[in-house]
Amino acid sequence: MSAVLKPVEPAAPVYPASIERIRNAVPQRRDWFDPTPPRTDPEAERLHRKQRLAVAFRLFSRYGFDQGLAGHITARDPELHDHFWVNPFGLHFSRIKVSDLLLVNAQGEIVVGNRPLNRAAFAIHAALHEARPDIVAAAHTHSTYGKAWAAMGRKLDPLTQDSCGFYNDHALFDDFRGVVLETDEGFRIAEALGDRKAVILKNHGILTAGPSVEAAAWWYIALDNACRVQLLAEAAGKPVPIDDATAAFTHERVGRPGGAQYAFESLYQGLVEAEPDVLD
Repeated sequence: MSAVLKPVEPAAPVYPASIERIRNAVPQRRDWFDPTPPRTDPEAERLHRKQRLAVAFRLFSRYGFDQGLAGHITARDPELHDHFWVNPFGLHFSRIKVSDLLLVNAQGEIVVGNRPLNRAAFAIHAALHEARPDIVAAAHTHSTYGKAWAAMGRKLDPLTQDSCGFYNDHALFDDFRGVVLETDEGFRIAEALGDRKAVILKNHGILTAGPSVEAAAWWYIALDNACRVQLLAEAAGKPVPIDDATAAFTHERVGRPGGAQYAFESLYQGLVEAEPDVLD
């Protein structure tokens, strides 16, 4: 007679330590980003702003926002509030390092650095920083899609979720008078900007401003993309805008500076890893 085989009881599962940690973890809900604690040491904050500023230039180069000698991003100094850090004139965005940045005072004089200053950078940004004490940083270049949309002489429509980040939060400056060399035009741009995050400079380009370097830089990238999308949509046919109520609701979710900061930081990390000399 053949032997009767008894069923084998399955052994208790043996979990690796990593699985045990997962099984013992207490689930938490985190749908958005925690606010970044402010840096109380002015020197630490100064270094933070300068590092993000230098990286922003290199990112702008990667995005193609680096035509010729045009373009500047500024960061207000955390102690000398009427001074700001800016790129030197004639140094390509892709080569800028922290040590290259200039510190400029309210009279347009260079306090730190030995390279020349772009006069248009001073004329625009000095006025913006004076008119808007809440602004830490502002960005302006002659990006291709920004220029193309600026030639339309109108504000953007809320065509996509992303463009809703600028819904009722950008302005139009429609008084182009050539190259900006005097602060009076900078003040007129600041007046048009008002309390918004961005302004379209008719026949010139686009400009963004924010409470951090990260926000101003990311909003510039996002605004240029919104210009590109609307140009493509209008070239293809007649786009259908998002209704006002939905656009306003979406703006409250995607237009905040916290989200812009984290979007920029995700790019910052990759740039620094690939080009560590930017922090020199």
